Amino acid sequence: MNWSEMRPLLEQACWDTLYMVGWSTLIAVVGGLPLGILLVLTDRGGLLQNVVANKVIGQVVNIARSMPFIILMVALMSFTRTITGTTIGREAAIVPLAIGAIPFFARLVETAVREVDHGLVEAVQAMGGNTWTVVRRVLVPESLPSLISSATTTVVALIGYSAMAGTVGAGGLGDIAIRYGYQRFETGLMWITVAVLAVVISVIQFAGDFAARRLHRRGGGSGVAPRLRLLKAGPSATAAEEPATADVGKAA
Repeated sequence: MNWSEMRPLLEQACWDTLYMVGWSTLIAVVGGLPLGILLVLTDRGGLLQNVVANKVIGQVVNIARSMPFIILMVALMSFTRTITGTTIGREAAIVPLAIGAIPFFARLVETAVREVDHGLVEAVQAMGGNTWTVVRRVLVPESLPSLISSATTTVVALIGYSAMAGTVGAGGLGDIAIRYGYQRFETGLMWITVAVLAVVISVIQFAGDFAARRLHRRGGGSGVAPRLRLLKAGPSATAAEEPATADVGKAA
C-alpha cells in the first residue's frame, strides 16, 4: 500500500479518533467534576460531611475504575444500543468511553481539590459564604491548574481506550492498526498509525502542561484567593496593602 492510499485512511481515522475522544472528554468532565468535588465535600471534615454517602460513592467509583475497558465496552452493549441505536461506529464508542472516563476523572478531581488550602475555605465561611460559594469561588478556581492537568491525563487515557475500541469496529486509528496492520499485514501502515498516535498524544500533553503552568504562575484562576490570603495573614498584612493601594491611586 502506497502513501496515496494510506493518506485518506489516516485522515479519516484521525478525525474519528478526535471526534470520539473530544465528546467523551466533554462528558467525562461534566460528569466527573461534580462527582470528584462531592467526594471531597462528603468526606470526614467536609462541608457536607456524610460518611455513608462518601463510602457508597467511593465504592462505585472504585468498581467502575477497576473494570478493564474491553469488558466495560462489552457489558454496556445493550445500554449503548439503547442510547445510540447501534453498537458499532464512533457514536457507539462514545458511550463506554465516557462512562469509563467519568470515575477516572472524578478521582483526579478529588486529588486536585484536596490540595486547596483549607484556610481559604474557612475564610470564605467566616465571610458568610455557603457551600456553593466555597466551591465556585475557592475550590474550583484554586485547583484549576491541577484540574487542567487531570483533564490532559484523561484525554491521553481516552486516546488509548479509543484505540482499543477500534478492535470492535468503533473506527479511528485503532481500527486502522488492527484491520490493516494486523489482519492484512500492512506493517508500514501500522507503524505510521503508531507514530500518528504518539504525535497526537505529545501535542495534547504539551498543550495541557503549558496551560497548567500558565495558570499556576498566575496563582490559580481565582481573583478572590489573594484577598483571602491577606485576611488570613492578619491586620498587619491588610494594613500594609492599604498604603500601597493608596500610593498607586495617587500615582494614577
